[in-house]
Amino acid sequence: MAEETSRDQTEAFTAERPRLVRLAAHVLGDASEAEDVVQQAWLRLHGTTATIDNLPGWLTTVTTRLCLDRLRARTPIPDEAPEPDDTAPDPAEEIALADTVGVALQVVLDRMSPRERVAFVLHDSFGFGFDTIAAILDATPAAARKLASRARARLAQPVPEDALADWEVVDAFLTAAKGGDFARLLQLLAPDAVISADDAALLAGTPERIAGREAVATFFNGAAHAAFPVFLGERPGAAWIHQGQARVAFDFTVVAGVVQAITFRAAPDVLAGVRRRDGSVPRT
Repeated sequence: MAEETSRDQTEAFTAERPRLVRLAAHVLGDASEAEDVVQQAWLRLHGTTATIDNLPGWLTTVTTRLCLDRLRARTPIPDEAPEPDDTAPDPAEEIALADTVGVALQVVLDRMSPRERVAFVLHDSFGFGFDTIAAILDATPAAARKLASRARARLAQPVPEDALADWEVVDAFLTAAKGGDFARLLQLLAPDAVISADDAALLAGTPERIAGREAVATFFNGAAHAAFPVFLGERPGAAWIHQGQARVAFDFTVVAGVVQAITFRAAPDVLAGVRRRDGSVPRT
């Protein structure tokens, strides 16, 4: 009997899997990460002893909550609970998330809080009711409706085609540095860009100060191969990670889409707060 139940669950999961991957990819904006999340959902299904009356609903809830956990791990936006506002318009039929998320839309999605993003994608792209979304988010239907409304308000704000989020500027800078793309480095730097360092980083051998766009670009050109994307507190940055431990953090100051300053930091309290942008924490 147990084998038959397990076989039935496996068949049902296989049938639901494409939908779950599509849902996770929309929420996370990353197809490979979506595959990983759905695999985690399968492992949870395989390990549960609970009786599941509605398997598609159970899988949707688990997959969405796993996505929410990942968004919270990588997104430094405060995830505030909204005050219900039943008088606010709900233009649910006016905006739908396209199957292929463009760069400009992805920038806006990355500015949403995790709960806003989940509520928006589940309702506007997949047609889930707010009662269902509320249960997934452990909120009231009115709060879930407000989260989706907030998300639509962010989406309605125009985003220039060439606008980049801070994390995109940091990652583009690192890519250009590693690839030796000097021209691209110049594009990503403010004219008065400057490199500085804290005392601990100076002891580790970083330069004390480099000023000017060309000087900073020259320093990084063909370098930073051991740097990984991280969060420093709430800011996207990078860090030199050796044998699983952050040694020096690169604290970027991004203003109007370009790098204004890079501060090398190696103080223990700073490095203790470094976390990889995939959600993992460097070993200490």
